[in-house]
Amino acid sequence: MSVPPGASPPASSPPFSVVLVGGLHSDARRAAVDRLLAAVPGSVALHHDLSTAPRTGTVTRTVRDAGGPLSTGETPLVNDCACCALREDLVPELERLADGAPAGRTRLAVVELWDSVEPKAMAEVVAAAGLRIGGVVTAVDPALLLPYLGNGDDLADAGLAAAATDQRTVADTWARQLEYAPVLAVVDSPEADDEDRALLAQLHPTALRVPVDEPGALAAAALAGFDVEAAAAAQHPSCARLPQEADEHGVATFVWRHHRPFHPGRLYAALEDLTCAAARSRGRFYLADRPDTLLGWDAAGGALCVESAGPWLASLPDAAWEMVPPMRRAAAALDWHPEHGDRCQHLVFTSPGLDREGLAELLDSCLLTDAEYAAGRDAWKRLPSDFDTLLEV
Repeated sequence: MSVPPGASPPASSPPFSVVLVGGLHSDARRAAVDRLLAAVPGSVALHHDLSTAPRTGTVTRTVRDAGGPLSTGETPLVNDCACCALREDLVPELERLADGAPAGRTRLAVVELWDSVEPKAMAEVVAAAGLRIGGVVTAVDPALLLPYLGNGDDLADAGLAAAATDQRTVADTWARQLEYAPVLAVVDSPEADDEDRALLAQLHPTALRVPVDEPGALAAAALAGFDVEAAAAAQHPSCARLPQEADEHGVATFVWRHHRPFHPGRLYAALEDLTCAAARSRGRFYLADRPDTLLGWDAAGGALCVESAGPWLASLPDAAWEMVPPMRRAAAALDWHPEHGDRCQHLVFTSPGLDREGLAELLDSCLLTDAEYAAGRDAWKRLPSDFDTLLEV
């Protein structure tokens, strides 16, 4: 959804708010921060440069406003981790800036996150400190969307690791940055085409896509408010807001749903083909040999992460339902099946040149056959547990 160009920031707002602006597209990110500083009186930008850490053992902090730098400083690494140093230093700096808010010196702190820092972790740190988050924004250059989403290199190899133990890839980091933020600040890139814009719209259809060169609209979206708990729930495999079917400008989104369990051996054998079939795929699924475990599917850049996301609600006693968040119960109700409960296969694949029919045929072949299904749960549990190594059981 787009924002009218004439929009402007709310007339009345809390005396101090924090907006997080992130994304691996560094030029787009800096442009978005500059527009916010120009649009919001009394705003400053806070940035921690983690690239200095391997060389100096410190993280460099800069505070600036629309006119230029106001102060610089350094904070030492924590446990040989630049991102940990950022966590330790971020809140005290924001609290210092907030102390100036009653006197009108600072209305807004724009936290420009370093390249590979993910907004979810930082939003939760800021919210836990009791500071108001006005919004979370990821800056996007549409021409770079597919190259970054297809980049399976480790962050460490790209010089973008936030810690010595950082094992993330460029693709999976970029996907999470993109899909977590409710606002996308989009630069007008001459290299971008209709396919790039269609891919962006299908990857995160519920996001507010705001042109960076419309600072009033960007400021209005960035200050609209942000619910940390709701954002986390929207990313959890059990109740993630997954994209719907779409097909535009050569980009397609294929939604595959079923209630019959997967055969663990056949699905495991098909993982490479399924992972490489789309630029991005995610969702939830379950296996016949562990029918009570909800598994999350998260693939980008040719790499797949499968993890346990807890139990299906159908496997819990009724009394336990009261301890489950309302959003989780609502998601289970939408998936409910009279025989399987909320157990389901719900996988979504988005990519240019997507082979819907081939994907459907491959996924269908990984389900239990009629005979295997009729054999019942005791027989299912004796199937080869091919996913044990992948799930580190």
